[in-house]
Amino acid sequence: MKELSIFVDESGDFGHYNTKYAPQYVFSLVLHEQQNSIEEQIKQFEREMFNMGYLNHVVHTSPLIRKEDVYCNLSPNERRSIFIKLFFFAKNLPIKYKTFVFERKQCIDESQLKNRIEIELSRFIELEYEYFSSFDKVILYYDNGQKQLASVLNKVLDDKLVSFERRLEVKPYKYKLLQVADMVCTLELLRIKAENNRLNISEMAIFHSVRDLKKDFLKKLAEKEF
Repeated sequence: MKELSIFVDESGDFGHYNTKYAPQYVFSLVLHEQQNSIEEQIKQFEREMFNMGYLNHVVHTSPLIRKEDVYCNLSPNERRSIFIKLFFFAKNLPIKYKTFVFERKQCIDESQLKNRIEIELSRFIELEYEYFSSFDKVILYYDNGQKQLASVLNKVLDDKLVSFERRLEVKPYKYKLLQVADMVCTLELLRIKAENNRLNISEMAIFHSVRDLKKDFLKKLAEKEF
């Protein structure tokens, strides 16, 4: 049986638009064809994290960059090293990704945002229907972090794909590709900020410069774009 797994993460919320907070809503799909094993890459990533003192650790890239939560006492080099481990884990995987970006000033409330997401996701599935329909089963992995996004994902995929099913009880510690989806969202937001020369002090401490961010991360990640 040919299976496709789709892992989802998001950044932003469905509240009313605030010019000072989350000007974009972003969500990313990380696609993995199950016939392509990633067991060795996972083992290597876990070994590398263990060697840095992290066992069964879930990397959350936004707090990592901002020096928050469990990362509050780490130096910029230590935090960059963790980010790099996750980045090259993703880079070496047989995956593809698709990221959707919505300007909140164009969809200022929950209803408008949900409608835009449904339209854009439906359009993507329709354009790539030959690919998605080639699988006997398409499985969605989303931790239900936002019920509004979960609702749209379920509706569109269920309407468009005969073979769709949703996997429940999804946790990032169990599925490493959810951590990759989180990283993809973070890098997309960084790309937007870099294009407007708006990287802050914490981001510059990790990525050094707009040029280095683009050269070392964004350009390399784009090779995996669907």
